[in-house]
Formats: sequence, C-alpha cells, structure tokens
Amino acid sequence: PAMPVGAEGDARGCRAPRGGRGGGVADALRLVLPLQAASLWLPVSCYEEDFFKEYLKMMVNIVILSLLICISLVFWIVSMTASTYYGNLRPISPWRWLFSVIVPLVIATQGLKKKSLDHSGALGVANYSFFTALLVFFVASSKLTKWKKDIKKRIDSEYKEGGQRNWLQVFCNGGVPTELAILYMIESGPGEIPIDFSKQYTASWICLSLLGALACSAGDTWASEIGSVMSKSKPRLITTWEKVPVGTNGGITLVGLLSSLLGGMTVGIAYFITQLIFVSDLDVSAPQWPIIVFGAAAGLLGSIVDSYLGATMQYSGFDKTIGMVVNHQTKDSEHISGKPILDNNAVNLFSSVLIALALPRVAWCFWPRG
Repeated sequence: PAMPVGAEGDARGCRAPRGGRGGGVADALRLVLPLQAASLWLPVSCYEEDFFKEYLKMMVNIVILSLLICISLVFWIVSMTASTYYGNLRPISPWRWLFSVIVPLVIATQGLKKKSLDHSGALGVANYSFFTALLVFFVASSKLTKWKKDIKKRIDSEYKEGGQRNWLQVFCNGGVPTELAILYMIESGPGEIPIDFSKQYTASWICLSLLGALACSAGDTWASEIGSVMSKSKPRLITTWEKVPVGTNGGITLVGLLSSLLGGMTVGIAYFITQLIFVSDLDVSAPQWPIIVFGAAAGLLGSIVDSYLGATMQYSGFDKTIGMVVNHQTKDSEHISGKPILDNNAVNLFSSVLIALALPRVAWCFWPRG
C-alpha cells in the first residue's frame, strides 16, 4: 500500500529526512539551501534529483545567454567594420543586435512549446515598429486560433490542435515582411523613421508595404477564426453571393469582415504606438495617425482579396462522409467552388504580396503632408 506523504516517504517514494518527518526545519532548508537540505536524506533522493535538474537547467540558460551576447557582439563588430569601410552604412547598435537575437529566440521557443511558430529576427534588427506589429499579429492570431477550438474541430477538416504552424505557413505569412525589412535596412539603415512621403518617399513606402502585408495576414486570420464561430448566418460566396457551408474558401460574413478590419487595425495601433515611443522627430513630420486607418484598410482589403482568390483558385467541396468542407477533391466530395490551382498557403502569400504592392501607392495619394 502507498505510504502517506511525510510519514515514511513521499508520493514518489522519497524517504523522510533524518530526525523527523518531511516538514519543519528540513522543509525550510530545502527552500533556502537545496544542496544542504538534500544531504539530510539517507539515499540519493528525489529531491537531490530535482535539484540537479534545476541546476542543469539554470546552467544551460546561462550558457545560452552568454552565447547570444557573444553572437550579438560579433554582429555589432561586423556592422561597425562595414560602416568604417563603407561610409554610407549606418552601424547597428549592440543593443539592437541583442534585441533582434534574444527576443525572436524567446518567441520561437514559446511557439514550439505551445505548438505555434514564427520568425522575427530581421524585423527586430531593422525597426522596432516592424517587430511590434509582427509580435502583436503573432500573439493575437495564436490566441484566436486556439479560441473555441472544440467548435472549429467540427467545421474545419484541417484544424490542427494548438493551431501550430509549419515552416511553409511561416514563410507565406512572414516571408514578405522579412524581405521588406531587409530592403528597408538597405535603403535607410536600421532605426525608426516617421512615415512621411514628402521627405523619405522610398523608406515610407517600404514601411507601409510591410505594415500592409502584416495587416493583411492579421485580417485574414481574424476573419477566419472569429467569423467561422461567431457569425449567426451562413457565409456567402464572394463571387456569386450564394450561401455556402461554413469553412468554404471564399465564403464571407459580416462578422468576418468586421473582424478582418479589427485585426488590421490592431496591428496598425501597435505600429503607431511604437512610433510614438521611439521616433524623436514627430513634431516636424507628417501626422502618423493615418497608420491606424491604413492598417484597418489593409486588413479588410486583404481579407477580401484572400476570399476572392480562395473562391476562384482554391478547391472547396463538401465531403458527406465527414460532414465537412474539404480543400481537396475526394470520391465522396461534392464540388462547391474554385479550381484546384492554389492551396491555402499560396493564397495567403499572393494576398499579402498584392496588398503590399498596391496599398502604399494608394496611401501616398491621401497621406497628409508634413
């Protein structure tokens, strides 16, 4: 029979300390001086084993942190050397390098633990506003993907437990912003600038292009994750306006459209707040509040473009055997819409590219001048 904890042993079979039961002074010692407290036990106890694991974990974290600091310093030295030999290049501060190495690693680690994934290194180096917008998109979208998962399992044949993303999904959602962040560094160097077309047209265009790509991805994700479970009415196909089953590619609802606008606006607000914190010359630049409007527009238009591509170039069929919409043709599926040309990842990629290319030009026409 199992022994009660604190009598002759605990729930894992650990023996009591010398001179008494597992409480009192020995418990206090285990909290304050784990190594000395462990020596109170007769055999090699479970507490010694736990202490060794904690000690090993602490040492691993110290080693990783030391390596990250060394990597950041190496990158900083390289950037300083390049700045010395090529005078037109701005050196990147060691703090920015450290930020761009550590924070993405933390996000990736948490993402793997929680079965989600994302990249953000280049965005952290280039511009804190880029990184904040990406971080808000990543965190909010991951939470929404897991929200009401029991309902989503019943209507989505490809729903993944935990909402985890593979490398291809990460590339399709984050590849365009990452490339734009690199172009931004080539154009104006690392650092935050006010969006002002009259003074820095190309850099401002790249900033809005990157924001548009992130807001587009956020809008599409929010529309799918919220609209599919919160809408009281059946979605309508964007091309024919016919009612279609929930989960059909190209199906839209009022709740979904409003959610896409809110998703893009949230990313825009994150970008705007970071601008207020880190940009020093806002008083002599164009107003920055249109960033929020731009983000909302990119989220809404991105969701619409994504829906149109999904309705025309992505197969949707209703599989009677499982009672769900499927994205590939089977012997039991009945065609609803679309042709099997693109998959969901390709649709997301094309949508973000179109928004990133088209919307900054439209914004230039309406952006207030400083």
